Amino acid sequence: MKKRKLGQSDLLVSEVGLGCMGLSQSYPPFPEKKESIAFIRRAVEMGENFFDTSELYGIYRNEELLGEALKPVREQVVIATKFGWDIRNGKVCGLDSRPHTIRRAVEGSLKRLRTDYIDLYYQHRVDPDVPVEEVAGTMKELVQAGKIRYWGLSEAGVETIRRAHREFPVTALQSEYSMWYRKPETDVMPVLEELGIGFVPFSPLGKGFLTGTVNSQAAFAENDIRHIIPRFNRAEYLKKNQELAQAIKEFADHRQLSPAQISLAWLLAQKPWIVPIPGTKTEDRLMENMSAAYVELSPEEVGKLNAILDAYPVVGERYPEEMMKMIDK
Repeated sequence: MKKRKLGQSDLLVSEVGLGCMGLSQSYPPFPEKKESIAFIRRAVEMGENFFDTSELYGIYRNEELLGEALKPVREQVVIATKFGWDIRNGKVCGLDSRPHTIRRAVEGSLKRLRTDYIDLYYQHRVDPDVPVEEVAGTMKELVQAGKIRYWGLSEAGVETIRRAHREFPVTALQSEYSMWYRKPETDVMPVLEELGIGFVPFSPLGKGFLTGTVNSQAAFAENDIRHIIPRFNRAEYLKKNQELAQAIKEFADHRQLSPAQISLAWLLAQKPWIVPIPGTKTEDRLMENMSAAYVELSPEEVGKLNAILDAYPVVGERYPEEMMKMIDK
């Protein structure tokens, strides 16, 4: 599997990583534990080495799953997880990135992941009540203690990124970015390039929309995150956005590739320091996603895709109002 470096670190990761959230939450149905473990281990056999999770996913269950699956191959893989939540009795009560909460969180993650160190530790959402300098200082302490190797931010704005990086260098930013959501191109990406920070886009396939498998009559279960997202739960938005999905499919058909392969190849072509982390639960989809690293798009083809995106702008918000409030501006 082709690899890329994240930022200015020595973290060499698969060009297309694996987001593991969907094995435990947000995208039902969820596989049985033994099936998920077999799938993750098969991913390693296929050449995947970059696995993304969080204490939040399934409230600890996703970390426990990865810990069991990856323990036999720990030195072969790069594990990224996240902190920053006030979790009490199995429920999320809000954000909490106070230093003592972070220290408690990292110990829990280390135990669940069955490891002595975390390769990449993200602040999952910016906590407005805790200066990011305090968070960065705590990350420095954890690096010095050998508990984490590098740290990153998720859904952070430009000023937060700069402040954090000044205090202790940030290795990666994880935020949504795809043909489905391109705002990072105009705000954070220039700063990431300036500072030498890697970019790890989540939902690089638009929560499944860019695969061409979500039609205008799609309905989602109540425990499917798309059930509460305007782009998916408003019929007029879902119908209008089909025009973009169809145009991407036609382009992909011309190249004898899948829409997912084209969507991921487009992302990889944007910058050499971008590593998307699509989520999947099946070996065939994983193979399809990973193979996008070997799809070569010419500058002319990238231009044609950009013209398609300009011609069919996405309509509808990417999150409901309450979730949008947690995005750092």
